[in-house]
Amino acid sequence: MNGAVETATKNIKRILIKMIDNYKNWHEQLPYALLGYRTTTRTSTGETPYLLVYGTEGVIPAEVKIPSLRIIQEEELKDTEWVRSRYEQLAMIEEKRMVAVYHEQLYRQRISRSLNKLVRTRLFQIGQLILKQVFPHQEEYKGKFALNWQRPYMVRKVLSGGAIVLVEMDRQDWPKAINANALKRYYV
Repeated sequence: MNGAVETATKNIKRILIKMIDNYKNWHEQLPYALLGYRTTTRTSTGETPYLLVYGTEGVIPAEVKIPSLRIIQEEELKDTEWVRSRYEQLAMIEEKRMVAVYHEQLYRQRISRSLNKLVRTRLFQIGQLILKQVFPHQEEYKGKFALNWQRPYMVRKVLSGGAIVLVEMDRQDWPKAINANALKRYYV
């Protein structure tokens, strides 16, 4: 039994030493992490950041050791043909960037549509009873064990943009308008 515990302790020490070494040498791993980030296709644009900057896909180190079809084709090109193909790629970069911008706009529309489905509109009417939320930065805040909602108020005025002017039950106006997100309906 003691042998197993000692072996486990040695393994844990080895792992900890490895973690410390990796932590100290993070700067040596940074170029590989950046290459991975720059050559990965983004969902929002549909392109890699490397392509949008340089006009061609980046060559990862694995493609140099084990040549891909693209690398083999470029190696067989003569210098003049390679220069001509590179100029064509650079001429197309603006078009690729515009396609990426269009793709990003569509992506944002899809995201906003899906998030807007989750939004509940809150409609308050004049004279309706409501509760006001108490936030930690307000004077009324009494600590984490106090109530989160303050006594019932009455809606005096509904402003555009979701702002509401309140009246206390003794008909004293609340000093400023409050966002509807900090209010909820009070049911007697």
